[in-house]
Parts: sequence; structure tokens; C-alpha cells
Amino acid sequence: MKKKFLFIDRDGTLIREPKKTYQIDSISKFYLEKDVIYSLLKLIDLDYQLVMITNQDGLGSSSFPIIKFSKIHNLMLNIFSSQKIFFKSILICPHFMHEKCNCRKPNTSLVSYWINNIGLDKKNSYVIGDRNTDIQLAHNMGIKSFLYHSKFFSWKKIVAQLTYPNRVSEISRNTLETKIFIKVSLDFPIKNYINTGISFLDHMLHQIRIHSGIFMYINVIGDLYIDDHHTVEDIGITLGSALKRALGNKIGLSRYGFTLPMDESICSCLLDISGRSFLSFYAIFKNKYVGDLNVCMIEHFFYSLSQSMKITIHLHAFGKNDHHCAESLFKAFGRSLRQAIYLDGHDLPTSKGLL
Repeated sequence: MKKKFLFIDRDGTLIREPKKTYQIDSISKFYLEKDVIYSLLKLIDLDYQLVMITNQDGLGSSSFPIIKFSKIHNLMLNIFSSQKIFFKSILICPHFMHEKCNCRKPNTSLVSYWINNIGLDKKNSYVIGDRNTDIQLAHNMGIKSFLYHSKFFSWKKIVAQLTYPNRVSEISRNTLETKIFIKVSLDFPIKNYINTGISFLDHMLHQIRIHSGIFMYINVIGDLYIDDHHTVEDIGITLGSALKRALGNKIGLSRYGFTLPMDESICSCLLDISGRSFLSFYAIFKNKYVGDLNVCMIEHFFYSLSQSMKITIHLHAFGKNDHHCAESLFKAFGRSLRQAIYLDGHDLPTSKGLL
């Protein structure tokens, strides 16, 4: 399993850097950056592994003897370890810039092990530092970065960014029956596009998209020359999987969620992002088809979605018009989903500790 790493600069990021001398070579110059302990503990709870990487100009020279460095460095590590904050590795370049070594940031020889390690989750690993060399290091490693600043981009803001990331996912699902590509974004705009080959289902998925506020790109090639069963089922499976992946760690979710009218029809959707798959479905249709969609596949769509997304859905609709009744189901689900995925806190919304 791939692991998320944070490669963190020391001076100016973990501890305050003196403006004039830069070197932190005495106790009187030692201060932790604001909120760093609280923030590192939060990030460890989010399963990030910590690596410290620092340039220490002339370390070991007469102007910066190791004994002076070690006194401050060990004090810092002792404070962190007393709070159960540990670094997987501490990487130090002792050279001056004019020596043109391969290990000084933004050069990558100190981190070559991680660059070549297939266990590094590059999509979710970051360099955190207060200088452009830290940002360039991240670029050279092929990962992302945060430019730390105590006022403008503080540790608490970094924690917020990593707790509530851009919740995006995409899934391709190819079988002998269907070829499906779905991309969803819960927070930031992407191109909206829905093409399933079933016009009424396109209309219904647009209802979910509009009323949930989720951006969706859905492209489907299905064996509709047989019937719509495989296509509708596989869309439900793939969409549910994409939404589940986009939700990520689920921290801060509202979790629950809507009753709405559609002219003479009324639909109630009670939803729980519970980690448990369950569907209670009730709707009566007078006709076999609404548009070009077999109405029996509506329940099967929501069943497939609930199974792959691992959520509980109670979806009940009453009405006289089949089109209105069907549309109310998708609209109510969309509104309920909007409520449930809304981020309104900083904790996992469960007493179990797992969703």
C-alpha cells in the first residue's frame, strides 16, 4: 500500500529562523513555529509520514560546529517526541551553495530513495517549506508543495488544506458489456458532460448533478442492442465507486441528509454515508418505460450505487405521473447527497472511529 509523506523544511518552517543570522546556534534563538505541534499531530492522524529535510550551511565548520547545531536540534526533537511526533528520516545537507553539491535543496540526492520508491504516494505527498527552493524540490521530486508563511499560509491552513483536499476522483470500468469513464469533483469545477446512450437516464443523472452540486463527466458505451440492464447497473457501480473515492477520509462530513415535491409527486431520500450498503426503495410506476429507460432499472441503479459507494439509502416516492415520480427520486437523492457531503467540521462524524 502506498504511503503519504510530508517532506518538511526545518528552519523557518518547524522552528523560527532568525532574520539576520539565519543560523539557530543558541537556546536564545530557539522558538517553535506557531501551532506546529498541534498541526503535526493532526497530520499524523491523517496518516502522513514525516521526513525532515534541511540545508545547514557550513555545518561542521569552525563557524558552525556540530555541537552548537546538535544542542538546538536535539532540543527540538525531544520536544516533538514528548508529544509523540516522530520523523521517519532526518535529511541534512551541510554544504554551502558555492560548493555545488548534489544534496542541497532543491537538488534531489537526499530524497532519491523516495523518488524511486514505488511505495510513495506521489499524488498525496508534499514538500512543506518557506523558500522557493522547497517548492522547486517538490517539482524535482514530482510531488506537490506548500509555501509556508506564519501569517499568510500558516500551519493551521496547511492542515485545513490536507484535511479537506480537492475531492476529485475518476474511474474507468471496462467489461465485455460496457465501457465507462466517470470523473467527479465534489468541490471544484470540471467540465460537465453526461452521455450514457439512454436519453432519459442522462436527464436523471443531470438531476443528481444539478441538485447535489457535484461536477460530473460521464461517458458510456454499453450493449444497448441487448437491453439497458448492463449499462444502468454498471453506471451505478462506477458512479458509486467514484463518489466513494472522492469522499476520501470522510472527515468533517455532515453525513446525513431530503424530501421534495415534483408537482403531484413527492419523494423522500434519507441517506447515510455509513460505510454500509443498504437500499430501501419504494415507487410504483404505471408503465414499463419512462422515455427510453426501463423503470425497473431505476431501483437497480440505486441498489448498484449504494453497494459500490457503501451508503445507506431510504428512497420512497409517491405520484401519479411516471416521469415526475422518477425525476423526484433522482432530485431527492441529489439534494440529500449535497447535504451529506457538505463539510461542516473537523472530525469524523461517528463514535466508531471509522466510516
